[in-house]
Order: sequence, then structure tokens, then C-alpha cells
Amino acid sequence: MNRFRATFIAICLVLVWLAYNDISLLLRNPEPLVITINELESLEKAPREWMTVTGGYPDFLQAINMTGSMDFEAFLVPLSSSPDSVSYKIWFETRDPQILEALTTYHFLLDTEQQRQDFLEENSHLMFGQRHLTGMTAAELVANSNQKKLVSLLDELGIETPDTPIFISEAKEPAIWRGVLFALIALVGLMKLARDLRTKKKP
Repeated sequence: MNRFRATFIAICLVLVWLAYNDISLLLRNPEPLVITINELESLEKAPREWMTVTGGYPDFLQAINMTGSMDFEAFLVPLSSSPDSVSYKIWFETRDPQILEALTTYHFLLDTEQQRQDFLEENSHLMFGQRHLTGMTAAELVANSNQKKLVSLLDELGIETPDTPIFISEAKEPAIWRGVLFALIALVGLMKLARDLRTKKKP
């Protein structure tokens, strides 16, 4: 019984921790911080977790398949202040269906270089030009661990990056109600545990 209570308390404390993370993240980011790509590139780290980055040029031809298989769910794409840049500080994860379809077609469904060039010309509106990006950076312990793996992956591929690259998940937003839900569940659980202990102490 004591083991059950210890496990129950541990679960409630984990929920409290998750609730704190979600709620504090939301309070820090009531809306996305609008920042230019030049400003972001000049910083050592992202000023906020939720941002709208303006004026950036994505290089979709340098995009990396995030799944490592033929099941394309996300690509990691470099974003820079110049279309001619060869060093990338900002990378974003995209799950945009149009981008996934275009990259899949370009890399795997076209046989000749001429077909690829024709495809790029036909889809220049999608593959080239500036892109305003709204998303979230890695903020949690697990996300930071994944960020280290991404840095290692870029090193293995020989892609030049600064010491502190910034990774952004496109279209990701802070969870609004999840933290509150975690807090309520933890509160109800702890109240029930306290009530059971009081009941047990009564003669």
C-alpha cells in the first residue's frame, strides 16, 4: 500500500512539473515574438520560444529528411538572411504538405537533371523566395536532447553550422489548456490522497 502511495505521489508530482512547464511557457509567450532573420542570426540563442521570423530565405534543396526513411513526415530546412548563404545558423522543421510533396518529387521521382530543373522552374513560387516562419524553438529537456542529435547529424553530413544553431518547429504553438489540465488532475489526485490518509487516521 505504501508503495502504491509513493507511486501515486510521484505521478502527481510529474503532472505538477509538466503543468508548470506548460503554463510558464504560455506566460512567457502570450503571442509570437516578431523578429527579423538578421536579428536572430546575430543572437547567441533565441530570445523567446515562440517566434515569427521574417525576411528569411529557405534553402529547400539542402533540406534533410527527418525520418531517415521513405516515409516523409518532416524535413529540416536551413533558413538564412541571404539566398546565397552557405553557413546556416537557423534551421526549421516543416511538415507543410506542399513542401513535403515537392521535395519528395524533386529528390526521388525525377530521373534526369533536366527534369529537376524544369520542376524547379515550374515550382519557383514554392521553392524560392522569402518565407515568413512562425514556430517554436526547443524548450524542454527532451527537445534539447533532440537538438544535440540534430547538431551531430549536421556535422556528420558535413554541413557548416555555427556553434549554437537555432532549431524551430514550424507552425508549433504553446499548448493553451494542457498545463491547466495537468494541474487539475494533479490537484484532484493529491486531494484524494490527503482525504484517504485523514480517513485512515480516524478511529
